[in-house]
Amino acid sequence: MKILKSILPYIIIILTVILIRTFVLTPVIVSGSSMADTLKDGEILILKKYDKTYERFDIVVFDLGDSKLVKRVVGLPGETVEYKDGTLYINNQKIDDPFAKNTRDFKLSQLNVDIIPDGYYFVMGDNRNNSTDSRIIGLISEDMIEGSTSFSIWPFGSIK
Repeated sequence: MKILKSILPYIIIILTVILIRTFVLTPVIVSGSSMADTLKDGEILILKKYDKTYERFDIVVFDLGDSKLVKRVVGLPGETVEYKDGTLYINNQKIDDPFAKNTRDFKLSQLNVDIIPDGYYFVMGDNRNNSTDSRIIGLISEDMIEGSTSFSIWPFGSIK
């Protein structure tokens, strides 16, 4: 009984860390250059697993097979998405997209959908010409998204 009493604080600390990492925050390492110039290969981010509301231009992490991909939300449920001459149009309205430089023309209809269905998102890497994103893999289900990130722990600081 005395041994259990002496190790109980350590057990509580370990369980707390496991619970926080599983349900609240966890580190994610950027792999590749698809989010350059915003994020660099090897950068370590803090993923907010509790945040399940995603807005345009949020950075999200989702599972695709055996890998985790880091991309930017561009299209939300109920919207149409089109890039024309490097300009983003959502529901046929021009949207300022500071990450769109050199983006090839694209229409959501290329994915055989007219409108993003409820529970799905259109995501893209910031390095638009070198990114495996929704233009290739299709729309991302909300169930696939693990959370969003806006903070890097290596290098330390908020993501611009």
